[in-house]
Amino acid sequence: MSIFDEIKKKLSHEFIDIVEWLDTTNDTIVYRFERYQNEIKNNAQLIVREGQTAVFINEGQLADVFKPGTYTLNTQNLPILTTLKGWKYGFDSPFKAEVYFVNTRLFTDEKWGTKNPFMLSDDRFGLVEIRAFGTYSFRINDPGKFVVDVVGTDGNFTSYEVNEHLKSLIVTRFTDTVGEANLPIELYAANTSELSETCQEVMQPEFNRVGIELEKFYIENVSMPEELKKEIFEYSRLDKLDMGKLAQFKAAKAMELAAKNEGGTAGAGMGMGMGFVLAQQMGGLMGQPAVQPLGGQTVQQPQAPPPIPAQITYFYAVSGQQLGPVGFDKLKELFASRTINRDSLIWKQGMPSWTALKEVEELKSFLGGNTPPPLPTA
Repeated sequence: MSIFDEIKKKLSHEFIDIVEWLDTTNDTIVYRFERYQNEIKNNAQLIVREGQTAVFINEGQLADVFKPGTYTLNTQNLPILTTLKGWKYGFDSPFKAEVYFVNTRLFTDEKWGTKNPFMLSDDRFGLVEIRAFGTYSFRINDPGKFVVDVVGTDGNFTSYEVNEHLKSLIVTRFTDTVGEANLPIELYAANTSELSETCQEVMQPEFNRVGIELEKFYIENVSMPEELKKEIFEYSRLDKLDMGKLAQFKAAKAMELAAKNEGGTAGAGMGMGMGFVLAQQMGGLMGQPAVQPLGGQTVQQPQAPPPIPAQITYFYAVSGQQLGPVGFDKLKELFASRTINRDSLIWKQGMPSWTALKEVEELKSFLGGNTPPPLPTA
């Protein structure tokens, strides 16, 4: 660059008397107003539009901050900069200061996610690996702090850069919060709204330290390995199934498969044998006295079982109020959803008084399995 170009550049910037930023992007958070040697004329016009804040920096130190409006830059409108510069009776034009325009609008639909699975401990399945992802929205609520602590001397700071700064913080706090929740593993996906709100409360102080407000935080999905999903489905199914009906169903399916194999005596024998077993089971259920198998010998069937005993119901206390009665399975669901816990008071017919859940023998299975009594002494 020749000396004449340098002089031309200096003169063209020295006579700029309007300081403003027209944002033509969707992702710029901070823009530094560029001019020759950071010089601004006395009585220059500063225009700060809605959704912006102007931050003046003097030699790396935070000075004046301007909200939306139009200002004339002089000693009256620059009290902090005037003090830092030592201007007692006005100043010579131009003066030097760095001006950063901060975008204070809401930035929405920002993505977060766990790059690697993290470990959780479950009472039934042991250590398990889960992943999670979602979105969040934020805005700059303290522009001066944000420029000093995060932006530094970056002349064009974008949402991509701040996201990279925040993602590790989000994942760390999310992992801690989920670990402390200590929910059964299958309930994490069913409680994403509650977990999202809790995570937002935990993360907000960390965001405030750098001048950012976490407006919303969403967990869209909590996933686990397919093998673990199958185990959970099987566990849930077995917990609800009538094992007697399951045996009949399995026997009927085996008989059907064997009957399709018409090419050999093994298939025929299997079909007749499974048919005989199924007939025995159905005969017992219908109260029939006997079944006539091959060979003409009668096999006596047991009598029909006695009537099923009445279901035991329980009353429980929540916030000092008596609720119920409910059955065993419903009480188990209330425990799994954290409506009641190990110290909640329980009462059923025959109990002399209200007792903590953890002391009721048949309810100890809610706590992760029963502990056998001590071995008898010799």
